[in-house]
Amino acid sequence: MVVTIIGIGLIGGSLAITLKENGFASRIIGVDQRQENLDKAIRRRLIDEDMELAEAVAQADVVVVATPVDAMLTLLPMILDIVDQQVVMDMGSTKINILQAVEGHPKRGRLVATHPMAGTEYSGPEAAVPALFDNKCTVLCDIEKSDEDAHEIVKRLYASIPMRIVYLNSQEHDLHTAYVSHISHISSFALALTVLEKERDDNHIFQLASGGFSSTVRLAKSSPDMWIPIFRQNRDNVLDVLDEHINQLARFRSLLIKKDYEKFYERIEEANQIRKIIS
Repeated sequence: MVVTIIGIGLIGGSLAITLKENGFASRIIGVDQRQENLDKAIRRRLIDEDMELAEAVAQADVVVVATPVDAMLTLLPMILDIVDQQVVMDMGSTKINILQAVEGHPKRGRLVATHPMAGTEYSGPEAAVPALFDNKCTVLCDIEKSDEDAHEIVKRLYASIPMRIVYLNSQEHDLHTAYVSHISHISSFALALTVLEKERDDNHIFQLASGGFSSTVRLAKSSPDMWIPIFRQNRDNVLDVLDEHINQLARFRSLLIKKDYEKFYERIEEANQIRKIIS
């Protein structure tokens, strides 16, 4: 198939590598608002060529939208305006606002809303890596609003990687990703700011930062260009989970103030139950 990828960054670029290597895509066309990203993608052979949006959509069998989620609000209706039988799939980390933007569009059925649960803290075409999506989970949302043939092609695409498919509606998706993804980034940003504020000696941070700290604060390197739109679109759910997170931190703080280490021990044991879900 000919696959057009709009947004040649970590997600779009990594998908390009995978679909070319596994043979799903015979040709990959890149579209990006920054020509330097396209030039890097061609040098790295992530894409075969770059084109303007309309031509790239016209030549595609599958159009993948891998831009920041705010850009999708205008891009997706624009792309649906010009598609014929092409399949369009987004890879956005939020769904309610994005799908509201195309609700009622006469070609809404050509869109399959997806969210592959994979990524790193890096961005741009230079961050694209092979096997980023291998054996990870991808969410397909509000699938009853997508045409059956479009759904089947997207299932084939993800099966070729391979990825596990989970079906949710857009409300469920945005709620659950707030808990398992979005709060992790806010916590990491906050921890990085805490350390930078309290530990003024950069050399000490560099020397003493162990694997535990590095893995916890890793997400703080993530791009605000990607994450501010996510927080903006999923604000209510993020606020809900942030309130609960602050509540849990306050409980730990209270136990330390009271020197109630027995209860602190019990709270850590409760937290350990996560190992039954995540190995």
